Amino acid sequence: MAITLTKQAAERAGKYLQSRGKGLGLKLAVKTTGCSGMAYVLEFVDKIDPNDEVFESHGVKILVDPKSLIYIDGTELDFVREGLNEGFKFNNPNVKDSCGCGESFTV
Repeated sequence: MAITLTKQAAERAGKYLQSRGKGLGLKLAVKTTGCSGMAYVLEFVDKIDPNDEVFESHGVKILVDPKSLIYIDGTELDFVREGLNEGFKFNNPNVKDSCGCGESFTV
């Protein structure tokens, strides 16, 4: 499988990278935290770790460390606007449950 971006997410990531003035792409990972166990970590990367898996979607590189990939393989990253709020949304087919606040998940 792979990690993908919707067109809207890729456009937003591209704008962030451009305004930042540097960067190779996005790094997507998970960390242990929250009510349900795991939370997503999304950050810009300036160099590729040799252990990272590299995916490309709509011209944007997405890097994932091997430990995180088993929890997020197949995830689609979207960028959504809901009312006054906007942000990245993770469509992860591996999620079995999530906490009420939406900050963490279980696989």
